[in-house]
Amino acid sequence: MLVVIGAVASALALVPAGARWLRVAQREHYLPGSTARFAWRWWRGGPLAPLMALVALAAAGVAFAYPLVALGTAAVVIVGPPHLGVRGRTAPLAFTRRLRLLVAVWLVLQAAVLVIGILVHRAAPVAALGACAAPLLVDAACAVLAPVERRLVTPYITAARTRLAQVNPTVVAITGSFGKTSTKQHVAHLVAGTCTVVASPASFNNRAGLARAVNEHLTAGTDVFVAEMGTYGKGEIAELCRWCPPAIAVLTAIGPVHLERFKTEEAIVAAKAEITETAHTVVLNVDDPRLAALADQLVEAGGKTVLRCSATDPAADVFVDASGGMVSVRAAGADIGAAVAVPGSVQPTNLACALAAAFALGVPHDVALARTSSLPPVPNRLASAQAPSGAWVIDDTFNSNPRGARAALATLAELGASGRRVVVTPGMVELGPRQFAENRSFAEAVAACATDLVIVGQTNRRALRAGAPPLRPLCVATREQAVAWVRATLGPGDAVLYENDLPDHYR
Repeated sequence: MLVVIGAVASALALVPAGARWLRVAQREHYLPGSTARFAWRWWRGGPLAPLMALVALAAAGVAFAYPLVALGTAAVVIVGPPHLGVRGRTAPLAFTRRLRLLVAVWLVLQAAVLVIGILVHRAAPVAALGACAAPLLVDAACAVLAPVERRLVTPYITAARTRLAQVNPTVVAITGSFGKTSTKQHVAHLVAGTCTVVASPASFNNRAGLARAVNEHLTAGTDVFVAEMGTYGKGEIAELCRWCPPAIAVLTAIGPVHLERFKTEEAIVAAKAEITETAHTVVLNVDDPRLAALADQLVEAGGKTVLRCSATDPAADVFVDASGGMVSVRAAGADIGAAVAVPGSVQPTNLACALAAAFALGVPHDVALARTSSLPPVPNRLASAQAPSGAWVIDDTFNSNPRGARAALATLAELGASGRRVVVTPGMVELGPRQFAENRSFAEAVAACATDLVIVGQTNRRALRAGAPPLRPLCVATREQAVAWVRATLGPGDAVLYENDLPDHYR
């Protein structure tokens, strides 16, 4: 009876544990290994979580002699790790077809563990260990289903390939460590005055998302399809280009975003450069030295038109000079019209790349320049507005790269707020071994231009505090708490920058 009680308790503990770790898997795009990586971060964070993890494992071990002790493991698995909610504050579980299949496979794996325990007459301790291993088994289920999901998506890829062949638009593909979405929207706006254009929505930039964008949005008569392409590893963009081959490829920037996955920036360059393989025209932001080197390689190899874009070099094929909310443009060494006003959120190199793509599509220089002045703001990317309190708010919550963060600080400084200048941030993530140093450096830059720093969450708290001791940062657990503090504290003459935001499966 004691064995049954211990085993049943461990099995019941899988209900809240599954809700936690399946949600992490969904938020991390079902990538095998991601759930265990986040579980490791949560269980080793703070003084309480490691102690709870030790108690759970110790209880499972003791349960081999005293089965009822497995209740201790079950209790820890039910309530821990601390602060990782079962329901989710920012992104609850979405019970999609893919998640339901994942749940089924995960439960089979968990049941297999229990069956092994029964066969060896150690049901309670083995079930307890299985409950502790829930994140690992979620990852195993993701790995098992990865080839299945590829096959399930294949019909949609085939349909998208057929739709592209039928409509036959000129495909402009855009990638980069950052700036992809902004540049995509800029291209679509610049081209829309001359021809019919469709851009992939939101961040539909992987295999399934891009196929969905084609199948649901590409209609007969579309002249240009602007496709954002993202990647987490080698070969992914090359695969996208096989069924959605771009005539024009754009690379916006290279940085340490996703360095945790890629390991080196050279690997990032190689993965992003796959977008150039089928294109006849390649647009590159040569202010990035790695893309400048890629431009030289492509020119030397021959067979492609390479357009160099810059916000610093007037000799580039497309040069955008930005100052005081005005931009002037040079193309092929000649000035284009007079300077025009643009929204403050527009980044010069992104605009230069978008203009180069528009010119390559045949949009006249004067038409593209005229439309530059009406570029719509990109949501959550350096979008600024005045709050009812009178304070200025800069929303850069979709940005998580060092270069963009510095640009956001420059925007905060340019507002010329006469009162407090506040930065609210959880810091930057997925920067691999550079994460601590990059966040500390960012906090140092914050200290040089802001009066207050509000640190959200635990993920980068130590690094941010190390870089900003003069500000005596305010630390809060959630973004909601930070927003409440801002609303209660700031008023006319003040300004706040919300730099990056993290879902609640981060600590």
